[in-house]
Amino acid sequence: MNSDIHFDEYENRVVSATYRNLMVGAKVILVDKATDQPLPEPITTIASPAPNGSLRIRLPPSVGPGDYYLKALNGHGASVAQSVGFHVD
Repeated sequence: MNSDIHFDEYENRVVSATYRNLMVGAKVILVDKATDQPLPEPITTIASPAPNGSLRIRLPPSVGPGDYYLKALNGHGASVAQSVGFHVD
């Protein structure tokens, strides 16, 4: 089963995304595109039993301007999907 995470929009420090084939317990993390390092926050855990859905992730003040992407990790911590990059002002 191929998982997918799709960046939809960034507005007012909120990232909107949709996902497909992510199971309960999967985590969505924010990754700095320049360093390819995950940020310690925000971390969003999929709680819905439905494998498809949408997310709204509010960025904390610690997330500065730059280029980022979303990465989905399965329940074992392995990467299963990655979004396209986006810019945060």
